[in-house]
Amino acid sequence: MKKKVLATLLSVTMIASVLAGCGGGSDTPAADSGTTATDDGAADAGASDDGAVDAGEEAPADEAAAEEEIPTSTFGDPNGTHLEMWTFVELHGQHYGNMVEKWNEQNPDRTIEITCTTYPYADMHTKLLTSLTAGTGAPDICDVEIGQFPNVIEGLDTWLVPQDDTAAPYLDTMVQARMDVYSGSDGHYYGIPYHVGATVMYYNMAVLEEAGITQEEVDAVVTWDDYAALGEKYLAAIGNEEGKYWTSVDTAGCDWLWIAMAEYGDDWTGGFDGTANVQLDSVNKMLTMQQNWVNNGLAMVSPDGHVDLEAGFQNILDHNIVSFPKAMWYMSRFTNYMPEEKGNWYIAKCPVFEAGQKCSVGIGGTGTVVTQQAVDKDLASEFLCWAKMSEEGEQLIWDNLGFDVCNTVLWNDDAFAHDDNNQYNQFFRNYPYDVLYEIKDDIGTIYTVRISPTINEQMCNVTLNDILENGVDVSEALQAAQDVVDLEQ
Repeated sequence: MKKKVLATLLSVTMIASVLAGCGGGSDTPAADSGTTATDDGAADAGASDDGAVDAGEEAPADEAAAEEEIPTSTFGDPNGTHLEMWTFVELHGQHYGNMVEKWNEQNPDRTIEITCTTYPYADMHTKLLTSLTAGTGAPDICDVEIGQFPNVIEGLDTWLVPQDDTAAPYLDTMVQARMDVYSGSDGHYYGIPYHVGATVMYYNMAVLEEAGITQEEVDAVVTWDDYAALGEKYLAAIGNEEGKYWTSVDTAGCDWLWIAMAEYGDDWTGGFDGTANVQLDSVNKMLTMQQNWVNNGLAMVSPDGHVDLEAGFQNILDHNIVSFPKAMWYMSRFTNYMPEEKGNWYIAKCPVFEAGQKCSVGIGGTGTVVTQQAVDKDLASEFLCWAKMSEEGEQLIWDNLGFDVCNTVLWNDDAFAHDDNNQYNQFFRNYPYDVLYEIKDDIGTIYTVRISPTINEQMCNVTLNDILENGVDVSEALQAAQDVVDLEQ
């Protein structure tokens, strides 16, 4: 295992940028090609080492200055049990700060003080892996982005505390697919999620209505054939105007392929024990369909590779595309980067290849873990699960972070799901949780395991460009990708 860990430490930074664009990576845009995208709006402009300095050696001035700039906040009762928490998104730390105050009010005999430190993305994951391997220096609680989770889960219960018992009170109402993503090869749950990341379709109803297309027609879409037919109707209605398309397809992101796999119950990673296979029929069908769309003018290739970058936002603002699939966390992209689109967009479930298939998949995310080095493992675990899985915790996650929460008991709660003061309920034409509730039993799972970075790097850097930009035969391109993946298995 040590040999694998050393290799992982060398590749953490490279993997981070690849996963950010490919389905298992992140839920935040990078500012440009030189940044690493991370969860919820954090962007690390460059990776560095773990920042450790030998004992007795003074840190260089620039390193000391960088250390001073790392945001650190302490919350709670100074007389309570002190917990250290690491994250790479400052808003996450604020969430735990809010929750520890509530915890202390409800548990005066078990109060907590928590210090939340926000490190740059690559630094934090490298520091965590180093400290877990060394057996010292790890925090009590730590966020782990899903693309990095396979590295951290390598140690299973020798590194991390299983959350099965403390999560048990909430499991009946949690989305199983999302819990499974943060489980280990031994079947135990090690990470607690912030959100489902359920993939849905976004439609610009304001533009579609100008073209004579109604919401009823959008709701009537069941299959990808239906979706394409509606797109053809839209393009015909606007006279096949130059530069205008029904949708865009990605060359630097694998979201569409994850949707296809979820619909057929596939997983190209093979899971923990299987063999990776990128030549799945589901993947081939999606890429063949997309290549045809590009060739016949139904779709364009997303500027900069996917819709979650500045060029993608501008493409949407210019109404060059009027529909696309993306996780529900993309709602915050509209409110943060495209506020002028308020009232224009409608959320619906994704089409499927065959009626009756699952129509969604969880994409991106961050699981929070408790390390075996925690000063009070039971208290840390209980607090973590309560902070992220209870109705109180989920309410703050929705209100403050804008995530589609995993506790399904809230999805049909009118006070929660239909709160007209919520910015997302105000922004979109329909209530997002109405869509989520409709698809709650149709959300698939794609695992992120050790082979995932290899698959994603090959697909995002080579295969998708070959197929969608260069017109390479789909089966030929997937065979070439499989050859690369096989070298790493």
